[in-house]
Amino acid sequence: MAKNKKIYLLDVTNRDGVQTSRLGLAKLQKTMINMYLNEMGVSQSEFGFPVTRHETNYLNANLELAKMGVLKPILLSGWIRAIKEDVEKACRMTKVENLNLSISTSEQMIGGKFQGKYTKEDVIKEMVEAVHAARKLGIKLLGVNSEDASRTHIDYLIKFARAAKKAGADRIRYCDTLGYDDPFTIYERVKILAEEVKLPIELHCHNDLGMVVACSVAGAKAAIDAGVDAYINTTVNGMGERAGNADLVSVILAIKYASGMKDKYLLDEKVKLSCAWKIAKYASYAFGVPIPVNQPGVGSNAFAHESGIHADGALKDRRNYELYDFEELGRGEPELIETGRQITAGEYSGIKGFRNVYDKLEIKFKDEKDAAKILELVRYANVHTQRPLTEDELRFVASYPDIARKIFTMTP
Repeated sequence: MAKNKKIYLLDVTNRDGVQTSRLGLAKLQKTMINMYLNEMGVSQSEFGFPVTRHETNYLNANLELAKMGVLKPILLSGWIRAIKEDVEKACRMTKVENLNLSISTSEQMIGGKFQGKYTKEDVIKEMVEAVHAARKLGIKLLGVNSEDASRTHIDYLIKFARAAKKAGADRIRYCDTLGYDDPFTIYERVKILAEEVKLPIELHCHNDLGMVVACSVAGAKAAIDAGVDAYINTTVNGMGERAGNADLVSVILAIKYASGMKDKYLLDEKVKLSCAWKIAKYASYAFGVPIPVNQPGVGSNAFAHESGIHADGALKDRRNYELYDFEELGRGEPELIETGRQITAGEYSGIKGFRNVYDKLEIKFKDEKDAAKILELVRYANVHTQRPLTEDELRFVASYPDIARKIFTMTP
C-alpha cells in the first residue's frame, strides 16, 4: 500500500443522479448541489452534459461561479462520449475545462450495443482520437471511462487503459455499469489494472445487486494498494439509474469507520462529514424522494434505539451501539415545522409578501428597484423548480442575480 495515496470523491449526482428514471433536477437545484458539494469539500462534481443544449446556460453559469471563486476549490467536469465530434462540440458550446470521455469496452456492449459499427480496435481508435482532440483544445483534466469494465476481458481492459494513458489521459474510470462486480472481483481486477497502467483509478459502481458501496470501497482499496490514487464516484442519497449509485455519505462513513479502512486508508482531508445532513435533506427535497428511515448516517432511524438492551447500552455509553456520533453528520438541531401563518415566495408573489420573506432571512435590498428585480427572478425560479424555494435558494438568487438569470434561461 502506498502511504501517501488518497481516496478522493467525485460526485456524479448532476450527471448520473439526474438520469434517474422519472426524476430529475431543475438547473437551480443542480447549482445548489454544486454549492453544497463544494462546501462539503468534495474534490470534483461531474456537473452535466456539455453537448446537451438545455444544459449550456447552466454549465457556463456554474463555470462563471468557479471563476468568481464561489465554486472553489471543487473541480467541475463534463461527461461526453469518447468521440472527437463530441469533444469539439463540448468545447464550442461551453467553457468546460475538465472532461470525462466514455465508451463501452465489453464484448456484450461492443456486440449488443454497437452492433457492427465498432470493432474492439475501433473502440480504442475512437477513444484515442477523442483524447488527442481534447488535449489539442486545451482540456486540463481528462478522464477516460471504460463503460461496462466489469464485463470487459482484463487483457483488453489493460490494452484500452494503456492506449488512453499514451494518448494523454489523466485517469481511468472503471465502470461497473450493471453492478455486476462483487467486492472481491472488483478488488482483484482494479489492482491488476492499476499495477499495469499506473494511472489513478475512478470507481463508478451501480447498485443492481445491492453491493455498490462495498464495491466502490473495495475498488478504491485496490487502487491504493497498487500505488495510485483512487476516486470514488458518488451520488447524494445514492440516486442514479435503476437501483442507483454509491451513496456519498455511506462511502465517507465506510472509509472513516470500517475496521479494514479506518486509520489505514486516507480520505481526502478536505471532506467535511458535518455537511452530510444538509446536503442529504436538500437532495431529498429537490428530487422529491424521501430519505429511507434506515439510510446510514442520515436516515431518521440511524441513531434511534428502541430495544431495551440497545437503549440501555446506548444511554450508558453511546459507543456500545453507535460507531460514530450523530453530531459529526451535522445532525442535532431540532427540526421545526411551522404550523401558523407562513408567507412563501412563489411565481405569483407580490412585493410585500416577498419583502417579508427576505426580511426574515435578514437580506436587505439597495432600493425598491433592486427588490423588484430580485422578486422577478424569484418568480422565475419558482416556475423553474415548481416548488417553494428553500432559504439557501432564496439567498443564492439574491446574491448572484445575473448568474441566476442565466441558469433560468432556456433557448430552444
